[in-house]
Amino acid sequence: MTDFNQIAAPASASGPDDERPVSISARLGRLQFHRSGKFRVLQLADIQDGPKVSKDTIRLIEASLDAARPDVVIFTGNQIAGYDDAYRDTFRKRQWEPARRGKIERTRAKVRAGISAFLQPLIDRGIPFAVTYGNHDAQCGLSPAELDALYREFPGCINPPCNMDDSAANPGFLVRSVPSSGLPDQPVAACEPGTFAMPVLDQDRQRAVLGLVVLNSGDYAREGGYGRPSDAALRFVHDVPRWLGVRSLVFQHMPLPQYYDVLKAMPANADNAIQGYRKYDAQYYVLDDDRTLPGGYLGEGVSCPDEDCGEFAALRDTDGYIGVVVGHDHRNGFVGSLNGMMLVATPTCGFGSYGPAAANRAARLFEFDIRHPYSPRTQLLTFGELVGKPSSNKAYTYAVEGQSNAADGVNLLRKPGLLAGVAAALKKI
Repeated sequence: MTDFNQIAAPASASGPDDERPVSISARLGRLQFHRSGKFRVLQLADIQDGPKVSKDTIRLIEASLDAARPDVVIFTGNQIAGYDDAYRDTFRKRQWEPARRGKIERTRAKVRAGISAFLQPLIDRGIPFAVTYGNHDAQCGLSPAELDALYREFPGCINPPCNMDDSAANPGFLVRSVPSSGLPDQPVAACEPGTFAMPVLDQDRQRAVLGLVVLNSGDYAREGGYGRPSDAALRFVHDVPRWLGVRSLVFQHMPLPQYYDVLKAMPANADNAIQGYRKYDAQYYVLDDDRTLPGGYLGEGVSCPDEDCGEFAALRDTDGYIGVVVGHDHRNGFVGSLNGMMLVATPTCGFGSYGPAAANRAARLFEFDIRHPYSPRTQLLTFGELVGKPSSNKAYTYAVEGQSNAADGVNLLRKPGLLAGVAAALKKI
């Protein structure tokens, strides 16, 4: 396996003679704020492709890494299109269905090929990453634990190995480092595959300043609709603030029902009104300008679970979290605020499935400032701005996007010190 800290960064990113990782945290051996007082996270949502990952997906990943130079990348699920024809011999629509394991090694090799394709830009640049799962990943026939093991084959993976029985009995206290992540000094609290927590330290490594929680939000419910996090995962997020001693930002795949609380119900014939999903399908919605930041868009109904499992209340009532960041809804991109919590939706970065217009497929950058670490700024880094025109002539499917304001309001790639933070704007909501 390649030594992560010996990987050369691209000349375009770090200069022709700089062979250090692009990630400052990787250079330092753990997640921490830079001397500049900044810390950056890049979210990649819903690659959702088969073994042959779209060229344009790779182009967007490469361009966003070079533009953002993040400390860490977080994949928020549905990296794998488990329903792809390549996995037909082991496809399982629901995880409770009987497993079809006859050709599982062939599937494992194909999944590994897809993972290798979209991770290579990170490996080339020396940027560590964390992964959680969505409703399509395990449909290929591999369990989240097996997928976790595949990701750990690649340098930079922070996902910790964990024993499911031990973590269920004692969630949040299986603290370990993952040396192959390129962060040998980074403690990680493990719960289950796709669910773990990581502290981010100050510049001098004297104290934790911020937490990053990656949460496996489940896939499907037996009674219909989408699922929920496991009981162990919900106990884990309740306990994390006590372990970290600081507030955290949660990254997961599935949106919460509370995302509908930052929308406004409208008549079906209202401009840009979008029909709700399942339980909410009798109503049409637009973004509520009083609860969302300018520049967001709603392109499809929020596809959340039918029932509220109590996750939002648990996050809010512990006073240990600043918000939730999700993917799943490929056509939605907005930042809302509810009860002092950020509710962030990020569109797909992939070109292997449906989504917004090609130019609007995006990665999402978060920049934290140590002076106000619970008030991150965030920006969508779009294909149109970073790359230009797609290389494929494929007719991508997308919906009309109801934008509240064409201006994004934040540009973290130019003069970030002059920009207002997201939290400052949220205070006005």
